[in-house]
Amino acid sequence: EHHLQRAISAQQVYGEKRDNMVIPVPEAESNIAYYESIYPGEFKMPKQLIHIQPFSLDAEQPDYDLDSEDEIFVNKLKKRMDISPLQFEEMIDRLEKGSGQQPVSLQEAKLLLKEDDELIKEVYEYWIKKRKNCRGPSLIPAVKQEKRDGSSTNDPYVAFRRRTEKMQTRKNRKNDEASYEKMLKLRRDLSRAVTILEMIKRREKSKRELLHLTLEIMEKR
Repeated sequence: EHHLQRAISAQQVYGEKRDNMVIPVPEAESNIAYYESIYPGEFKMPKQLIHIQPFSLDAEQPDYDLDSEDEIFVNKLKKRMDISPLQFEEMIDRLEKGSGQQPVSLQEAKLLLKEDDELIKEVYEYWIKKRKNCRGPSLIPAVKQEKRDGSSTNDPYVAFRRRTEKMQTRKNRKNDEASYEKMLKLRRDLSRAVTILEMIKRREKSKRELLHLTLEIMEKR
């Protein structure tokens, strides 16, 4: 902004625009070959522009998105194992959402993920390395909100701030913050219960397989 201030001051003092007082403008560059490699000119107008997705749990997409580094890793891993970009995103998404301040261990990751142990180990080691190099608390970007203790009052990167004064709400509607917190806690508990049930299901399945194998060994003997 100091370039603009100097240009305005010079115009006020000298009464005309000086040649040395110029507001710098960044130059724009174009790489046509790079553009054509990403967007080939083979577009055809589809018959239907708006698609309605069914509201089902199977249609949910993971919050984690691949970057260039992940794409290189997935392409290398494809040569040895069967993995797709969407499957990789779902694995990283579960690892991130299953971790708090401390990342989950390899044994916990095997309970969270349903893939082969060798594939889980490869993705887990890559995720741990990437998480250590990450500056933020998580690989999934999240909106930075105001802290309840008031320590982030002067932080310019906070997206949503609380109102300093209470608004006059309708008398027939009660906006209770405690009820909202209880609903969030209930949702978190239900999500945790679903995760525990999935783990129990895998444990019981492993027990049944062990029983069948033991029975088969006895019959062979």
